[in-house]
Amino acid sequence: MDIATLIGLLGAIGIITAAILLGASSDTFVNAPSLLIVLGGSLFVVLAKFSLAQFIGAIKVAGRAFFFRLPDTEATINELIELSNVARKQGLLALEDKEISSPFLKTGIQLLIDGHPQETVRSILEKERLMTLDRNRWGAKIFTALGDVGPAMGMIGTLIGLVQMLSNMEDPKAIGPAMAVALLTTLYGAMLATMICIPIADKLNLRMTEEARMQALWIDAVLAIQEGINPRVIEQLLGSYLPPDKREKAGAAAAEQA
Repeated sequence: MDIATLIGLLGAIGIITAAILLGASSDTFVNAPSLLIVLGGSLFVVLAKFSLAQFIGAIKVAGRAFFFRLPDTEATINELIELSNVARKQGLLALEDKEISSPFLKTGIQLLIDGHPQETVRSILEKERLMTLDRNRWGAKIFTALGDVGPAMGMIGTLIGLVQMLSNMEDPKAIGPAMAVALLTTLYGAMLATMICIPIADKLNLRMTEEARMQALWIDAVLAIQEGINPRVIEQLLGSYLPPDKREKAGAAAAEQA
C-alpha cells in the first residue's frame, strides 16, 4: 500500500472535517441536492466523454494509486544479475526452474526459454509495455476529467441555487435552502477536484512513469541475457536506472566483490 496517498487524502479530509466540526453545526454542510448535482452530474458528464469500458476500467485502475507498488530497483537488478549468471553458466533452459518475482519479467524469461528470436522478444515485451501505459493513461485522463468537471458542476449548482433564491425573494423560508444549494455545490465541486480526483490522477501518472521505467529495465535485461552479455556488463547497463547516489554505492560494492 502507498502510505503517502492514504495519509495525504485522509489528512486533507480530516482537516476539512475538523474545521467544519469546530465551526457551525455540521448539518449545515450536508445538502442532498448539492451532492446530487456535483457527484451525480460529474460522473454522468465524464461518462459521456469516454466509453463505458474506459470509465469502469478507470475505477479499477484507481486502486493502483493506493495498493500498487513496484519492486525495489536495486533488488530487481540483483535478481537480474543472478538470472544472467545462471543463463551464462547453465544455458537459457536452466532459467525455467528459477522463481521470477514479476509477471512481466516472467513473460520475457519464458520467451527466452522458448527460443524466440530477439526481435520477437522485443516486440512482444514492448507491446505489453505500451498496453500497460495505455491503461494507466486512460485511468489518469478520466480522473483528470472528473477534476475538471467537478468545479464546473459546482458552479452550475450555484447558479441553480441563485435562480431559486431570486425567484422566491418574497418567501423568506425558501431563501435559506436555495442559498445552501448555491454555496455548497461550489464547495463540493472544489473538494471533489482538489482533494480526490486530481491527486489520484497525478498519482496514476506517477505510477505510469515508474512502471514504464521498470519495464524498460526488464526489457534491457532480458535482451542482454539473450545475447549472452557478461553479467558485469549487464550490471553496468542496468545501473543507469539507479539514482546517482545509489549508482555510486552499487559500483563500489561491485568493485569490492571483484
